[in-house]
Amino acid sequence: MLPETFLNELKYNTDIEQVISRYVQLKRRGRNLTGLCPFHSEKSPSFTVYPETQSFYCFGCGAGGDAITFLRKIDNLDYMEAVRALAERAGMAVPEGTVDDGSRQRKARILELNRAAARHFHQNLMSNGGREARAYLVERGLTKATVVKFGIGFAPESWDNLRGHLREQGFTDEEMIAAALENPGKNGGCYDAFRNRIIFPIIDLRGGVIAFGGRNLGDKGPKYLNSGDTPVFKKSRNLFALNFAKATKRPELILCEGYMDVVSVHQGGFDNAVATLGTALTPEQAKLISNYTKTVVLSYDSDGPGQAATRRAISIFEDTGVKVRVLSIPNAKDPDEFLKKFGPQRFELLLEGSSGAVDFEIEKLRQRFDTDTTEGRYGFLQEFVRLMAGLGNHIQREVYISKICRELEVDKQAVTSQLEVALRKKRKGRERQEARELRPFTAHQTSAKTDMEKQKYPREVLAEERLIAYLIRSPDAWGWIKEQVAAEELVSQKDREIFQAVTSRLEAGYSADLMSLSGELSEENIARLSELLASPGSENISPREAEDYIRTLKNFHRQKTNAEIGSMEEEDFGKYIASIRAAKNK
Repeated sequence: MLPETFLNELKYNTDIEQVISRYVQLKRRGRNLTGLCPFHSEKSPSFTVYPETQSFYCFGCGAGGDAITFLRKIDNLDYMEAVRALAERAGMAVPEGTVDDGSRQRKARILELNRAAARHFHQNLMSNGGREARAYLVERGLTKATVVKFGIGFAPESWDNLRGHLREQGFTDEEMIAAALENPGKNGGCYDAFRNRIIFPIIDLRGGVIAFGGRNLGDKGPKYLNSGDTPVFKKSRNLFALNFAKATKRPELILCEGYMDVVSVHQGGFDNAVATLGTALTPEQAKLISNYTKTVVLSYDSDGPGQAATRRAISIFEDTGVKVRVLSIPNAKDPDEFLKKFGPQRFELLLEGSSGAVDFEIEKLRQRFDTDTTEGRYGFLQEFVRLMAGLGNHIQREVYISKICRELEVDKQAVTSQLEVALRKKRKGRERQEARELRPFTAHQTSAKTDMEKQKYPREVLAEERLIAYLIRSPDAWGWIKEQVAAEELVSQKDREIFQAVTSRLEAGYSADLMSLSGELSEENIARLSELLASPGSENISPREAEDYIRTLKNFHRQKTNAEIGSMEEEDFGKYIASIRAAKNK
């Protein structure tokens, strides 16, 4: 348990607005702040930060909590890791001997294991057994300095080369499997996940080796193999080489398609290149990029899949506020090939001449349609209108529509009318999509049992929700509330757990705010408490209203079903009737 003095100091030194604004663009709305929720995809802000209660709540997906809860969710941390992150921001030291749930030790062990594996892979590359792998890298144009900088290694064609080495270092098979470096075998053993591959260590922003990517040197298996998710790695939330690119002095980041592209671009003198990790760009990765730059240059392959990935990335970056430019790579498939053919100076010119995202899309349309023909012009304008409907900036749409209508000698009013139709369709489609995307979030955040209780006993559940909110905002009222109502008299199981945690702290003389409770309640219950505090009408509950809520709960528990009444002894029945009369006379 953390000492109360430490928690109080941490609360004093933590501003939830400053914590969340590193990840979410917030706009002030009265006393509160709103933004696009980082935990689900949305176009209209439903994520709200409440400075008064130092809490956040999303009315779309139900995510909620305090600064600790936010860091846990956004950075995939356990409780103590989030506490340490906040303490580090505040220049505080976490008390020694603080007990956690063991996850911190597990993660530290996996990081230690990964570092040992990275050293072993690199030693393999530099050994006699790595001659062919080194020859491949030389053929790809990499220098020894680049190989060392990125810690590139080699996994030989062996079932247990890495396993044997790590066992000698004291690591267990279970730890290797947890780190995604070994796969479990059919007979209880395990075998190396990476075999006959060039290995690229993936390093986080703190310098820890969190995962690996492997490029196949043979014909068996996929061309690239990437670590699966582990306790220290989520591929959807990390980027290759961001540990280097975060320190760049260049104004933009270059987003490449693969490891070799990034390594070649860095070797060419451009230290601002990153890549996704075996997956298409995710919204989490786009938000991560937005923390380090306001401009990203997409440098995907020029083939069909690469161009499709470019278009998808453009749409994802729309919600981040990051300006997108697209690198057109002539006479080469990718940045790696272009740099080998033409060198860094020509690549610099490509960067300077990279087009905006909309210009890129329009150019692709020009390549698809022959606008010298009536049919081609019609097809181009249909797709152009769809493209314009996807732009959120009205002025930007106006500029492009005017330009294209002049070029094609088309009536602007006709195109504008079609655009209005497309915007209506897109708006309806977006609402349906957001509803579909919200289902898994709301299903995760909301207890079906709580919903049933709320539907069955709406008056009583509302009363206990308001009573908890009142108690959080007016902790001095605990003195008289404890004499009148107990946790067992609440209807919802979740609310009973929250009420019990709140009252236990107040009984002990401690504060009962969200940060104090986040170490005692589950994330689901913390989200529920945030919901209660965010609900309309919970801000200014009077003592008299609180008494009404208590009376509602007491009356509910005095009521008996017909079956219960019928089975009562005469003496118990008399007491029951007397309690009902007494309640009515109050």
